[in-house]
Amino acid sequence: MISVSQLTKSYAGRVAVDGISFEVAPGEIVGFLGPNGAGKSTTMRILSGYMPPTSGTATIGGKDVFRESLAVRSQVGYMPENAPLYLEMAVKEYLHFRGALKGLSGKDLRVRTGEVMELCGVTDVRRRLIGNLSKGYRQRVALADALIHRPPLLILDEPTNGLDPTQIRQVRELLRGLRPQHTILLSTHILAEVEQTCDRVVMIHHGRIKANDTPRNLTQGLRAAGTVYVELQGAKDAGKKLDALPGVRKVVTEKTDRDWQAYTLRIESNTDVREAIQELATKEQWKIRELHRQLPTLEDVFIELAASDAPGR
Repeated sequence: MISVSQLTKSYAGRVAVDGISFEVAPGEIVGFLGPNGAGKSTTMRILSGYMPPTSGTATIGGKDVFRESLAVRSQVGYMPENAPLYLEMAVKEYLHFRGALKGLSGKDLRVRTGEVMELCGVTDVRRRLIGNLSKGYRQRVALADALIHRPPLLILDEPTNGLDPTQIRQVRELLRGLRPQHTILLSTHILAEVEQTCDRVVMIHHGRIKANDTPRNLTQGLRAAGTVYVELQGAKDAGKKLDALPGVRKVVTEKTDRDWQAYTLRIESNTDVREAIQELATKEQWKIRELHRQLPTLEDVFIELAASDAPGR
């Protein structure tokens, strides 16, 4: 559905997007992640036809984004981070207007307007002015706008921005339900949502792609470390001895609970030191009250990839 090759966007004195290449298959939900200023929104605007690149190529559905801009736009539903809604219009009026601009008419326009209002949960405010709605409701109206012309590709920049936890869950379920009719490129800062929603993750930093894989492979295959938590009794010099175990990167003493001492061990990826801790405790005659492993999250991977580009790394 999306094919990007060596895409670059330069401004005066700054490169926002630096020769990135990636692909998105039909029916995929792909998370597009990166810190503020990484180049996410710039890339999405280029793919949506809102701005030209400096160099490189991009196609959507086999059509060139720059040479066949109108054909591409008919296939794309784009929701920018701060959607420019018409605040003086009522919700239904606005969606009817936007649908007409996107080529719908007559009964199809009326039916589709009702469908997207129901789908995005704005039917109950359909007669209210957009300017009087909460930010969460405005986000839903913007999502309905992106969906109204049944585009095969949705490009969503922070679609859950301003929503409460219940609304975020509803958007997550909505996005899942849009497959396989829609391919989705999704930018968000809520990494837990990406892990639960996306088939694949593209991480961008300083305008360059740092990772492109499934959330599971990213958390298991990169350097990001997991942690092991253990509570011990009768453990003299346990911190030093735990730190000496193979695969342990760092030991942090957490708390003291009478005769019990808690430790968090930062470990290398693809490493499990729980058996080694058990053997050490048996040898040292320590009692174990709790021992469990916490696998690295996508947030851990994200932070470590960003840190790897920091000066001195």
